Amino acid sequence: MNCTVEEISIEISENADAEQSLPIEEGLNDFNDLMTGISDRKPLSVLIKSTKTGEVLGGMQGRSSLGLLFIDLFYLPPELRRMGLGTDILNRFEDEGRRRGCSAAFLYTISFQAPDFYKKHGWEEFGRISCEPEGTSRIFMKKTL
Repeated sequence: MNCTVEEISIEISENADAEQSLPIEEGLNDFNDLMTGISDRKPLSVLIKSTKTGEVLGGMQGRSSLGLLFIDLFYLPPELRRMGLGTDILNRFEDEGRRRGCSAAFLYTISFQAPDFYKKHGWEEFGRISCEPEGTSRIFMKKTL
C-alpha cells in the first residue's frame, strides 16, 4: 500500500479489537522474520481448569520466540495458592520452553505481586522501574533455562 501523509489519520484507542491489531502484529512479525530468517513464535499457556465445569480458573500465558521464553500473565485465585500449583505451573511452562529450544526466560512482575516466588525458583532481577502507587515498582526478571 502506497499512501501519502494526506491519506492517513492517526487515532488513539482504548479498545482496538483483534482485527484492528492484526496488521500491527503481522507487520512486526513479518519484519522480524525477514531480519532473522526465523519464524518460530508460538503462544504457550498452562491452564488450571475445574474438573467439574471445565472452566479455566487460572494459569500462565506467554510465548516463545527467537530462542526466548516470555511469561506475560500468571494468576491463581487466592483459594488455590499455597498448594504447590504455582510451582507446578511455572515448572511446566519452563519445561515446555526448554523443549522448544529456549535458552532463557523473561518476565516482569510488580513489587506487590510475586518477585520472591520467582527468586525462589532461580529467577534474577535485572531491572526495576518505579510506578504508581508511590513505592511500587515493576521488576524485570530473567532465568537461564
